[in-house]
Amino acid sequence: MTTNQQVIETFYQAFKNKDFKTMQDCYADHAVFNDEAFVNLNAAQVRAMWQMLISRGKDLELTFTNVRADESTGSAEWVATYTFSATKRKVVNRIKANFVLENGKIVKHTDHFDFYKWASQALGLPGILLGWTGFMRKKVQQTAMKNLTDFMNKKQ
Repeated sequence: MTTNQQVIETFYQAFKNKDFKTMQDCYADHAVFNDEAFVNLNAAQVRAMWQMLISRGKDLELTFTNVRADESTGSAEWVATYTFSATKRKVVNRIKANFVLENGKIVKHTDHFDFYKWASQALGLPGILLGWTGFMRKKVQQTAMKNLTDFMNKKQ
């Protein structure tokens, strides 16, 4: 197993165990994160995001597979099952992750998932009707950033 593969394995095992501190340690201080809800997070924001999601995700269950890595990149597939707190709806989200790693740390982490499928599960009828629109995606991104900013401000 390569060092970078071990970093990714450690990250997801910590996620599975709801150990956000170990997850945070996997990121370099100049890391960047992107997914369908959180866009262009810096290292401080991504570390806080995982803490927020784990602390709020009381019933979060995670599985991960297909961890691969070479000297500078890596990937994994993971499934998060949880209750979306805003609507109390059950979500099963299948995600493909891509990483860029340097010196045994994640410097770029990009998660891809089917936004429409997620919105349909998490938001119910509004997600089914509007989950395919840029309007809904932007609204989810704005809400996610507001929640993260509020969480970070309360932590200090």
